[in-house]
Order: sequence, then structure tokens, then C-alpha cells
Amino acid sequence: MKLKKQVTVCGAAIFCVAVFSLYLMLDRVQHDPARHQSGGNFPRSQISVLQNRIEQLEQLLEENHEIISHIKDSVLELTAHAEGQPALPHHPPNGSWVLPPESRPSFLSVSPQDCQFALGGKGQSPDLQMLAVYSLLPFDNQDGGVWKQGFDITYEPNEWDMEPLQVFVVPHSHNDPGWIKTFDKYYYDQTQHILNSMVLKMQEDPRRRFIWSEISFFSKWWDNISAQKRAAVRRLVGNGQLEMVTGGWVMPDEANSHYFAMIDQLIEGHQWLEKNIGVTPRSGWAVDPFGYSSTMPYLLKRSNLTAMLIQRVHYAIKKHFAATQNLEFMWRQTWDPDTSTDIFCHMMPFYSYDVPHTCGPDPKICCQFDFKRLPGGRINCPWKVPPRAITDANVAERAQLLLDQYRKKSKLYRSKVLLVPLGDDFRYDKPQEWDAQFLNYQRIFDFLNSRPDLHVQAQFGTLSDYFDALYKKMGIVPGMRPPGFPVLTGDFFSYADREDHYWTGYYTSRPFYKSLDRVLEAHLRGAEILYSLALAHARHASADGRYPLSDYALLSNARRNLGLFQHHDAITGTAKEAVAVDYGVRLLHSLTNLKRVIINAAHFLVLGDKDTYHHDPAAPFLSMDDTRPSQDSLPEKTVVKLDTSPRFLVVFNPLEQERLSVVTMLVDSPHVHVLSEEGRPLPFQLSATWSSATEVVPDVYQVSVLARLPALGLRVLQLHRSLDGHATLRSSTRLYLHGRDLPVRKPEAVPLQVFPAAADDFCLENQHLQACFSGHSGLLQSIRRAGEEQGHRVSSEFLVYGTRTSKDKSGAYLFLPDGEAKPYAPKNPPVVRVTEGPLFSEVASYYEHVQTMVRLYNVPGVEGLSLDVSCLVDIRDHINKELALRFSTDIESDTTFFTDLNGFQIQPRRYQRKLPLQANFYPMPAMAYIQDMQSRLTLLTAQALGVSSLRSGQLEVILDRRLMQDDNRGLGQGLKDNKRTCNRFRLLLERRTTANKSSGFFSKLVSMFKALGFPGTRTGSPEVQDERPISFPSLLSHITSMHLNAEALVMPVALEKPAVPALRSFVPLATTLPCDFHILNLRTLQAEDDSLPSTEAALILHRKGFDCSLEAKNLGFNCTTSQGKLVLGGLFQGLELGSLQPTSLTLMYPLGTASNSTNIYLDPMEIATFRIRLG
Repeated sequence: MKLKKQVTVCGAAIFCVAVFSLYLMLDRVQHDPARHQSGGNFPRSQISVLQNRIEQLEQLLEENHEIISHIKDSVLELTAHAEGQPALPHHPPNGSWVLPPESRPSFLSVSPQDCQFALGGKGQSPDLQMLAVYSLLPFDNQDGGVWKQGFDITYEPNEWDMEPLQVFVVPHSHNDPGWIKTFDKYYYDQTQHILNSMVLKMQEDPRRRFIWSEISFFSKWWDNISAQKRAAVRRLVGNGQLEMVTGGWVMPDEANSHYFAMIDQLIEGHQWLEKNIGVTPRSGWAVDPFGYSSTMPYLLKRSNLTAMLIQRVHYAIKKHFAATQNLEFMWRQTWDPDTSTDIFCHMMPFYSYDVPHTCGPDPKICCQFDFKRLPGGRINCPWKVPPRAITDANVAERAQLLLDQYRKKSKLYRSKVLLVPLGDDFRYDKPQEWDAQFLNYQRIFDFLNSRPDLHVQAQFGTLSDYFDALYKKMGIVPGMRPPGFPVLTGDFFSYADREDHYWTGYYTSRPFYKSLDRVLEAHLRGAEILYSLALAHARHASADGRYPLSDYALLSNARRNLGLFQHHDAITGTAKEAVAVDYGVRLLHSLTNLKRVIINAAHFLVLGDKDTYHHDPAAPFLSMDDTRPSQDSLPEKTVVKLDTSPRFLVVFNPLEQERLSVVTMLVDSPHVHVLSEEGRPLPFQLSATWSSATEVVPDVYQVSVLARLPALGLRVLQLHRSLDGHATLRSSTRLYLHGRDLPVRKPEAVPLQVFPAAADDFCLENQHLQACFSGHSGLLQSIRRAGEEQGHRVSSEFLVYGTRTSKDKSGAYLFLPDGEAKPYAPKNPPVVRVTEGPLFSEVASYYEHVQTMVRLYNVPGVEGLSLDVSCLVDIRDHINKELALRFSTDIESDTTFFTDLNGFQIQPRRYQRKLPLQANFYPMPAMAYIQDMQSRLTLLTAQALGVSSLRSGQLEVILDRRLMQDDNRGLGQGLKDNKRTCNRFRLLLERRTTANKSSGFFSKLVSMFKALGFPGTRTGSPEVQDERPISFPSLLSHITSMHLNAEALVMPVALEKPAVPALRSFVPLATTLPCDFHILNLRTLQAEDDSLPSTEAALILHRKGFDCSLEAKNLGFNCTTSQGKLVLGGLFQGLELGSLQPTSLTLMYPLGTASNSTNIYLDPMEIATFRIRLG
């Protein structure tokens, strides 16, 4: 009774606080000064302010209602739990399994201030919005003459009389860290010779310049050169002859890469440069990625770079920007309310970054100035006019010809400063080429510069030389917006280089490795955080002498292997087969090493008595959760052998929020009990382990336990052998053979019913959802949310795309389908297996080329609010086919859909009917959704794949592609090395609370004002406003995505340990982090000896932007939001925060002075790095 009183008092207090907060908020809304209105007369802006306030008021009222209902639920749950604890789920007759109420109620209230950000409305509209540009362009591909994809360029000879043309020729060599050859083979055959020649040849003439970007190659070369050569390199960098551009480990793909890995490879490169050469990159250089994400300019800007360059953009956009002199712009984030994310961007105008396409519009002329192609060499000019060596006799005529191209190119830009790259793939690998290019060009420059009447000054330059000259001409400091230059928002997907050749195939190519990439990424993040915490606790306990510091070298190697795989021919799936194997071997090697790092850290952290810690590399204390026999095999879960003595397990939760999850392990006996570390029984479900549609694995059982896992922490569990089988919660299975005569191997301890025919349609449900399936296909048909009368049609089907019969066919890069997809028609109907149990139920459908599993968790909170969907795909007997999964719904999404960029932000998309089918596919590294006024359906993914919405209410994803031919982009191979690949998803259906707004009195008032001719602030559909197209996932969607991508790791204590020392769960965080804060990384920094750790770490935080308009009830997270405020001081339990220094993203620049205050503030969407010392 006493507890009941406490609960009631606590509930009433929370209620009062909520009401008082609402009063304060309303008061704030009343006094909120009017937002800056762009344009508009006095009454219009007043109406607009009124409308904003009305909307805020409605939202506040709605949120207050939510808060009160949460309190009611919470008090009821607490009371129910206090009166008696049904510890285990129970199964009423003819009903679904019922779970006991949660011992800790879910209480989530989001402050209305934290909802304002997603509503947008602040800031000025950009001059160029890429969605609007796409709507505007005809994409008619007219013949432009010598510049085939452009137009004729003309100029007046005296245009430069007042202001001479300033030309910077920038020598470069594009080195792919793996493509046709492996990374190492390229290094030994070409790259080392390029860099060796560079040191030699640059010193011959101080006017020579060179730029380099891939630190992966540069660091390998550095390790192999003498101290003298290193000193020469530092001199060349110091005097401005050699510039390190971007400075990442690689030049990453921007479509499939996840922002964790993009940042990590940037830090790896920048830290290497700072430590070895003492230089900080200033300009970005990305000539080869196949389309560009707006995430990259944000990361470069936050790393303190002031300008960047891009090249592979759709030829129609290049032509349009060239015609309007918009090829240079300030690139701004769509969500940026001011100008803090602006970075100056230069877009190259022509087809390629090679010499024929960089001096001007006519490749036939430009090719004559690529002096590697002088007669007698290995390569020539396809336009049949070879270069001629420059002599006194021909210099005047050759210089005039080249100057004409320079002038024409300069007409496409706003300034009289011109950038002319000079290079190509793996150029400058022989001293003869250095001589041919540098000596001939210098003769041309000397001639041009000696003729004042030509009004030109030409020289070799680095990328930053060009940008600096441009800033100087404009009279501004680097990084500022030059007067008159446009602001652009949006991204540059999808890319086409000619005709209808869209590079949208590589969004899915080699999905096996795209998936392995994300598994490695999740392990790297987990290992970094756990290692940093273990090291800090070891130092705190003065046990760091016994801790394996050598694990740091394994972490460092994994960072570099993950970084290498972000390269634009690696994660893209566009390298030769042998190169893909080389990447795979590296990824698997690092994955195995990271499991070791995690095991060693977990071992130390769970020991009750740290003095007993002993690291034995030959006999690790914990076993791995799973193993992969080779780089192209799927993981095989470790089977825990039960013994008379209890088996202990350590479960690691890599999320920064506590989670209530179903944790699955395999055991060798059905006679099992699961206990907490204190010995309390935990609810678990016993299921069979299936090796095929109809066969179980003998003597292996799946134990799925419901466990609450501490944030970033380790939970200790016990497995006991038990002879009492009655208390075990077994799942029951129905197997529908669909008329097929198949032998069935039945499990011994789990009930199974076999039906020779197909099933009738059936449903699975939990407390949140009901999912209904077709008995015939076993595939999803509809989803109904709890409390709703009507379900939503959400039907799934498999489809197959073919490729064209013409000469141009799909390949690793290109998607060139032979029309719309056709239904997948397997030879045999599927075997459907339905499993129902207390903690989860699932439907498995076995087709010839794909096994699909849809699982519904019967768990309170996040896990139970979405469907877990996985597809095991094997299309190794297909020829020129691509397998797609399509969801068709009754959501009225029209032509709008949304895809993420790098797991960092959402980009609205429109299906463009004027473009071919393949042009409407986009990358989906983390999620895609469709919505109308009532609902949003989100497909969350654990691996990057291509996605589209080809009709209203549809969402489809390409699962795998098998293509027998090259697509003429240099690879020289098709995609024939397909693997058995498991694609994992979550399907989340949410109700949008904006649906209720239309019935409100205030909304009617606003409509009345609009009818009187006062336009509101929004135009068009609320999903996509042309001025500022912007959208955000809900908090639930963010957290579901993290659950999907960062699975809990289960590590059994190794069997050989006779006496297990006392183990205690490890809870590292003293307070709950706000829901919208994500610890992106806690990365221990290297010491002077780069194989050892220093005492400092980089804490990288991301505050996520989220949309409050999606109904959030019983979410099961016990966090709230804090208007971006966080106290880091007491965050880590048992550790002191020795120092806290805010820095630029990659730690190159301190931001402000290190203060004693540990209070930090982050704006929504921002990522911030702090140099910290824990101990």
C-alpha cells in the first residue's frame, strides 16, 4: 500500500510539473518575437505570425494531452506492477501471448522547443534548390557541338582588357585504392613511382605544383622512404608546391557510405597528416565519386575546410549551371537556419576530369595539350590529332589555341580566375611524363605571360592557390560568400554521364559486402567505446600495466580497413572480382580483431575484483558471439554447451540508451533456465533451429531471452541446465508444404504441426500491432496499429528486372532495365513456416531464390513497434536479372518519397515521369519513407541498397543484381560473383498527428484567412515545400534504426574456465542521455608511438533532428530531450572528466579555450567533437 501511495504522489507531482511547463510554454509562445519574414507586406507577415502561433498552440495542447495520457499509463503500470508481479508471459485460451506490464513505465515527453526545429521556417530560401532544378529542366540531351552535352561558347576578344584572365593549371594524379588492381598491387606497380618522381621533379623548379588526396597510399609510401625524403616532402608542403587536398584516408563514395565511416576515414587521414607532416587540409577534391551527397560539404565545413570541388554531376545539370554561371556556389544544408554550414563549391563543367575534358569545351583541342600522349607513347588522342612538343617555332600558335579554350571555359564562371586540372588516373608515374607536361606547359606559360596584349597570366597552382586567388579577386576572406554567388541546397543524385546511362546500379551492386561493411562499422564503434572505457577504468584502478594496450594497434588497423572500404570503387561494388575478395579479406580480418578487442575490454569491465584480471591472448576469457569461416560466408552463431555448472554470458549493448531487447543465443539442450546475475529467472522463449524450410538442426535450440541492457554497458546472464521442462516457454510452429512432397525432420522438444496444403490468410499480433499475411505466399498483406479500427494495406511482393537487349546493358555501375519489373515467378510454390511464441512470432517463406522472414516481437517498447524483415537472397543461377522487394500501400504519397543521405539526414525525392525508370532510383544507406497526411511508412535498412517509389503508395528496394557483362565504364567485368546475402530491414508504420489538425477550430480560422487572400507561409503539399524541402525521421524511427544497426553482442564465458570469478554487470553512464543525442564515437587517440594509446580520447556527439508530428505513445524509452543541453561532467560513472576541449570535427583545430565547465550545447543536426581525458 505504501508503494501505491508513493506512486500516486509521484504521478501527481509529474502532472503538476507538466501543467506548469505548459503554462510557461504558452507564455513564451505569446511573447515570441516575430520571425524574420522574407518579403511580404505588413498584413501578410502578421497573418503568417498568427498562423505560426496558432499551429504552435495546437501542437502544445496536443502534446499536453499526450503527456497526461502518458502519466495515466505510467501510474497504472506502476500500480499494477506493485500489486503483484506476474514475472512470465502467459497464454490465455484462444488468445495471443500476454506480457506482464513493464516494471519501469515508459514516460517520454518531448519539450515543444525541441519540436520547433523540424517545422523549419527560419532562414532565407536558397537561390538554387536541387528538387526545384530537377522539376525545371527538360533533360532533352541536345547536341551541343564540340562540347556535345553543352553549347557553343563565344566571347569578345577585349573582355579581359580591364581585368586579365588568371589561369591556374593544377597537376594531379587520381589514385584509386583498389579498382582494376588491389590496393597493394597499385602501390607497387604505380603509386610509389608517382610519389618518388614527385619528390625528385618538384625540387627541380620552384614554380611546379602538385596535389594529392589519398592518405591510405601516402602513408604506405611514407613508411617506406628515408628521413631525407620525408624532410623534402615537408619542405614541398611548407613552401606551397605540394598540397594535400581533402586529406581523408580515401576519396569516399558518397551514396552508400554511412556518416560514421565517412567521418572516421577523414579523422584517420587528418590525424596522420597532423602527426607526420604537420599540415591541415584547406580544400576538398572529389573528382571521381559517382554523384554527391550534401553530407560531405557539412563534414568538410566542420573540419575547417573553406572550399571544395566536385565533378561527376548529371550532364544536364552541368549544362544548366554553366549557362547560368552557377557552377560555383555556396553549398548549404537544407536544415541550416542561418549560414553556418555554407562552404564554397566549384563544379567542373565538362564530361570528365581527364586532360581532354578540362582545358576547355573542345576535347579534340584539349587532348593536344596532354603531353603524355606525344607520338611514340603508349596512349594517343582518340580525336586523331596528336599533341606536338612546344618549341620556339610553334609556341605562339599553340599558346593561342590553348588560350582560346581557357577563355571559353572561363565564360562559364563568374570570376576572371580559372581552374584547369591537369591529370588523370595514376598519372605522373614516370620521370619522362613529369618532363613532358611541366616543360611544355612552362614554355606556353612563359610565352603567354610575356605578351601583355593577351591579358592573361598563367601558372601552375594547387587547388588552394586557385581558391585563394578567387577570394582575393572578390575581396573576401577564405570561406566567406563571394558577392553575387548563389546559395545551393540539396544533393547531386542520381548521376548520368551520357544519354540515359544512370549510375544507379551501384547503389545495390555486391550487397554482401555492403552488409559486411556495416557489421564492421558497428563492431568498430562498439570496440572503440568499450576499449576507451576499459582503458580509463584500468588507469583509474592503476591496472593499465596489465591491460593489453596492444589492442590499440588492432583498432587502428580496423579504422584503416573500414576507411579503405569507403573508397568509391569498394563499397560501391565496382571493383574487379579479385579486388573485391581482397577488400573482403581485410574486412573479415578486422572484424575478427575487433571481436578480440571487445572481449578483452568486456572481460576487464565485468570482473568484480579487478586485481584478479589476467590477459591471456592464447585463452580469451570470453568466446565470440559468432564466426565466419571465410570472407564470403554468412556468420555462424556460437552454440553454448550446457554443463552441470552454470554458463555465464556477457551481453554488450552498443547503444547510448538502455534497451529492452530479445537477446538470442544457441544452446545444445532444450533443458535450460536463464537467470539474471542475481539469480532471478528471466522470461525466455525456446525455439527450434532450422537449417532449411523443413529440416531442424539436431541438438541445437534457440533461446531468446528478454533482457534489459544498460546503455553502452555489459549485462551478465546465467544459463543453467534444468530437468524441469514444464516452466519453459516453448514456441509452437506450423509448417505449410503447399502440396509439395518434402521430407520433414521434426524438432524433439518444440511442438510442430505439418500441413500438406497452403494456409488460409492469417495474422500475428502483439500489444502494438497486428500484421496479416497471405496464406498462399506467406508474404505480408496489411498492418493494423493498436487502437485503430481499420488496417493499412502494406503488401509485399518480389519482382525481377531484366536488362536491355541493345548494346548498352546493365553492369556494376549502370542500371539499364528492359522496362518495368515483372513478378518473380519461382518454379515451386513456397513452403511457409509460422512460429508463435511468448516473446516473438514469425513467418518464414521459402522461395527458390529468396527466403524471407517477418518477425513481430511481443515486447513493450521499441522492439515491438515495428516488423523485423529479413531476406536471404541467392540468385547465383540467374542471368542478367535483378531481384527487387516492393511494398504497396494505401498511403497517398503521390510522387514524393524520402531517402536518407549517409544515415545523417533526409532528402525529399520526387518521381520524375519525364525521366527513365532507372533515373528515379536513389541510395538508401539507412532508411526511406513515404507518407500522406495520416500515415508514414518507413523502411529502415541495415545495409545500403537502391530504392525508389515508382507509383503512389509504393516503396521498392533492389536486393541483389547478377549481370553477365561490363557496362563500358572501365571495369571490364560484369557482376557474377554473387554470394548468399542476408538483407535486414525494419518496417515501421506511424500515424501522423497532423491528420487531426484539419478538424481544429484554429485550422478553420487559418483556412478562412487564406480564403480571404492572405497566403500562409507554406506552399504546395506540406511534405515538400519548394522553398525549403526538409523532412526528419521521428525519434522512434531514429532509435529503431540504431537497434537494427547496433545489435547486442552475446559473449559466453569460455568453457575451459573451471572457476568463474565473480562477475558484475557494467553500467558506464551515471545519467540517461537525452533521446536526441547520439554518441557517434569515443575514440582513443594515438600516442607518439602510433601503435599505442594516449591518455586522450575524441568524444563525437550528434544531436539528431526529429519530427514530433508522428504519434509517440508507449515508446518504451526512458529518456527525454533537453533543448540541446548536456552535462558531460558526471556522465561516466566512476570516472573523472580530466579535461574537455571542443575541437573541429577531425580534431585539427581547437574551438575556443578549454574551460572548467562541462556543460555543452548542441544545435539540432550538429555533430561536435571534444578532446577529453577520462580517468
